Amino acid sequence: MVTVLGYLSIGDFSRATHLTVKTLRHYHQLGLLEPAEVDPHTGYRRYAAGQIATAQVIRRFRDLGMPLEEIQGVLSAPDLRTRNERITAHLSRLEEELGRAQWALTSLRDLVAPPAPESAPARIELRAVPAVPAAAITDTVGAEESVAWLQGALGELLATLAAQNVPVGGPAGGIYPDEVFTRHRGQVTIFVPCAGLITPMGRVASALIPATELAVIEHSGPPDDVDRAYGTLAAYVARHALAIEGPIREYYLVGQRDTADVSRWRTEIGWPIFRTSTA
Repeated sequence: MVTVLGYLSIGDFSRATHLTVKTLRHYHQLGLLEPAEVDPHTGYRRYAAGQIATAQVIRRFRDLGMPLEEIQGVLSAPDLRTRNERITAHLSRLEEELGRAQWALTSLRDLVAPPAPESAPARIELRAVPAVPAAAITDTVGAEESVAWLQGALGELLATLAAQNVPVGGPAGGIYPDEVFTRHRGQVTIFVPCAGLITPMGRVASALIPATELAVIEHSGPPDDVDRAYGTLAAYVARHALAIEGPIREYYLVGQRDTADVSRWRTEIGWPIFRTSTA
């Protein structure tokens, strides 16, 4: 399929926004989030990079429990005052009922606020990643269990390396194929680079993590709003026509095992690319 500059396929848009393909098709049918272009011959949906922000706002409202018809009312409000009144009414109800919504409220306000004039653009690095030996665990994981599964897998990997006296060779990482984003369930590999081969033990196996080329952005903070970094990265890759098929990679520089302060967590996100130069 031909890639149109500045446009994302529905699969890439799903990865960028963390909305499943099924959800995106449903939103299209409702008229809530229509693709920028639908191929009349193949039916393929294409989304503009500029629609990522709208999808993120919709996702935040859904995280806050807002019904789809109310979201549609907010997005179609005739003026800013009406939109803010509808948002405020719903947020007031949530604040009375749901203490757990605080993180989503903060993130939503950040998204809809205009960027400060002095704010620096996100730093994105094009990086060639060499193949590395690693201890790895691969399993089929659903989105609802992914955080707990990740921490358990990392603990098991590090314990195995320590038991076999094999030094850690770099930050732990994860490999996430398309279905993790498009279906919210898929085969995930969590790995820890190491200085040599290990003896397989339990779920832990020896693996060679393949070389790849990535566009990399760093996300600071909790995983709840990591989709914002994904969206920024996807828009960059789409605008520069760099995207190729391949799994997403994440590298966990600072996480739960390092500090309980989630504001200090740091995760690198790598989108597979094809580079035509070393610039």
